[in-house]
Amino acid sequence: MVLEYEYSDILNAENKGLNFDSYMITEENLGPGHFRLLEVDNRIVLPINTHIRVLITAADVLHSWCVPSFGIKVDACPGRLNQTTLFIKTEGRFYGQCSELCGTNHGFMPIVVEAVELEQYCDWLGAKIAS
Repeated sequence: MVLEYEYSDILNAENKGLNFDSYMITEENLGPGHFRLLEVDNRIVLPINTHIRVLITAADVLHSWCVPSFGIKVDACPGRLNQTTLFIKTEGRFYGQCSELCGTNHGFMPIVVEAVELEQYCDWLGAKIAS
């Protein structure tokens, strides 16, 4: 299963929002220190000490965007836009998963949030926009 992310406030040269897909890394492709069934190829990168608004929806069935370390679980409903806010105080890597029984691949929808200093976040955005 794929999770799709969009940074709609960040525009590239064609005035399109930054968006990307995030897939779970398969067991045979895991690197040292990676967690089985929790690592993804494209992590969400967010700045610390910043108020962040997150909008959540689904295209197919009911899902749930859940990151327990943040104390956040928001349902992703087709045809509905749900909203939550974040304020991350510490740097780190935070793991979550879809926590709604959404189908046969429910267990293969991990979420990884990389919380970094604002300068690192700006560098990451610049690299993503350039690619």
